[in-house]
Amino acid sequence: MGHHTFPADDADRLEDAARRYRSCSAEELLWALDPAPDDSVVDVGSGTGFFTDDVAPHAGTVYALDVQAAMHDRYREKGVPENVELVTSGADELPFDEDALDGAFATMTYHELPAETVSELARVLRPGGRVAVVDWTAEGPGERGPPVAERYDADHAADAFETAGFSVDFRATRSETFLLVATSDGE
Repeated sequence: MGHHTFPADDADRLEDAARRYRSCSAEELLWALDPAPDDSVVDVGSGTGFFTDDVAPHAGTVYALDVQAAMHDRYREKGVPENVELVTSGADELPFDEDALDGAFATMTYHELPAETVSELARVLRPGGRVAVVDWTAEGPGERGPPVAERYDADHAADAFETAGFSVDFRATRSETFLLVATSDGE
């Protein structure tokens, strides 16, 4: 994990719906995260808020967390929903209290995150909190996304989450991506 960060200069590519929804549809993300109307969730590596915007109408508060302030600047330019709070921070030490959140999601950023992120998610999620991860798979041909050498597969992600105290509820590998859904055991 933690290979690189998406360049803010290319942020316009993050708003290309046809391209983004090829990897993860809004419906699939909402199914995987399953937010309740009063849930507090974090989008880890939110970028310009493309997927944050899909989750916001279905949750109470969404924290759009990104290490790059420039990504939040781009998000502000397009308009941030009222229930979204921008958080500029790395994911190695999440700026949330223990058991503070109901859910988390990471879309196409797992390969960029520091290894500590998974244990930090275990710390900040309440017991029963749900995590949805969609990312480029190492099993893919590498025609889109980061180089295959910088990717992980669903088994790697599942092992990381299980080691951190999550139960893996679902995992699937597609041609270029994987989807993983895990629940915090609260231990």
